[in-house]
Amino acid sequence: MTTSDPDFLARDEQLGRFHMGTSDVHVALDRVVNKLRELQVPYAICGGMAINAHGHQRATTDVDLILTASGLQKFKANALGLGWVEKFPGSRGMRDAERKVPIDVLLSGGIPGDGTPHGVVFPEPDESAVELHGRIYLSLAKLIELKLASGLTAPDRPRDFDDVIQLMRANQLGQHFADTMHSYVQPKYRELWGYAQRPTTQPE
Repeated sequence: MTTSDPDFLARDEQLGRFHMGTSDVHVALDRVVNKLRELQVPYAICGGMAINAHGHQRATTDVDLILTASGLQKFKANALGLGWVEKFPGSRGMRDAERKVPIDVLLSGGIPGDGTPHGVVFPEPDESAVELHGRIYLSLAKLIELKLASGLTAPDRPRDFDDVIQLMRANQLGQHFADTMHSYVQPKYRELWGYAQRPTTQPE
């Protein structure tokens, strides 16, 4: 691949715009949040955009939201065909028709990871949430709790644990931060906390 490859150049441009807060993902996030507010649908931003909001900067290509089932139904009834389309008929997930950005929806009460019950569930959008930069995000504790629960039951997603380690470092979290979370994830939090204390390898 050379720097004249159009796909490479497009991805490189998006990466640069992401770190400036002007990427397609940022535009898609603003559009969907504004529509949810207009419709008075409670929401909470999770996933990669929430990780960025809580201090660990990494690029992502989609928007993740927590909605209630009724909130999702209301959004679809009033927004599909007006800037958003379903990924496939009847899917929870949607796509920003203007920017082609996936919008993944997690429903309150659902189980992170492989769906095996363990006591950790996606919260109601107006619970365990904080306002940052004018938008509603999952709180740091709830975001980490869900990441841990997902990683524990879905070993094919190692990024979940890496995100937790990076959030620990970015926010200088202590071992006792685990006490704010469900008992199911507390041992894993403390294990990863130990890894987070190790010096990071700096590139030469």
